[in-house]
Amino acid sequence: MKPTIGVTSNLNDQLLTLSMDNINALTESGAFPIVVPNYLDEENINQLIEKIDGLLVTGGGDIDPTLFGEEPHQHLGSICPERDSFEMSIINKMLDHDKPVLAICRGCQILAIAAGGDMYQDIYSQMNGEILQHSQKAPRWHASHFVNVKKDTLLYKIVQTDRFKVNSFHHQAVREMPKEFKVSAISNDNVIEAFESKKHSFALGVQWHPECLAERQDEPSLLIFQHFVNACKNKKDVKI
Repeated sequence: MKPTIGVTSNLNDQLLTLSMDNINALTESGAFPIVVPNYLDEENINQLIEKIDGLLVTGGGDIDPTLFGEEPHQHLGSICPERDSFEMSIINKMLDHDKPVLAICRGCQILAIAAGGDMYQDIYSQMNGEILQHSQKAPRWHASHFVNVKKDTLLYKIVQTDRFKVNSFHHQAVREMPKEFKVSAISNDNVIEAFESKKHSFALGVQWHPECLAERQDEPSLLIFQHFVNACKNKKDVKI
């Protein structure tokens, strides 16, 4: 049996949306993905985590800064309170049961906040120094800048290289690491590009979109999804 992986979705004007790149990347890696809505009641969330073996937290819009104790910055974009609430809850429950979590772009930011970290609301106005173009003017499958991977990390064990190129579609980024997590990769302008749990079997956040790169057979992206799906297979028979 393939591992069942829940995939989070955007909510806009009562419409759920999700790029098929996420589904395709999981399917090609041997998973059975299901798109999950933004449940707001604990009973449904608890039942959901009993059914899934892992969670893919996908990209999307901005995040409510009051969740980490800040007022909205003038460059804050559109937020979805229902999605924020759902993802904060399900991420923490998945971590409590040590079920694998892969978090992409906005997903890695909400993972950091759920675990106790925080983020820049707008890297271009809040970070010091010259910032790279993190909202690239190129197709989503194009890798536009490099990331530098720390060697003592799960990410390095997965990709087996200390430098590779990624795509980039964000203006927010993780700032303060949660206590039980560590930085896995940074860009040349010191934006945190990946981080991972020091405690859990598989909890990895990446700031880029590997699901878009996997379509073009990008090796690091394929390896990330393959290792995530394998981690979900290993947890498949664990009861909660």
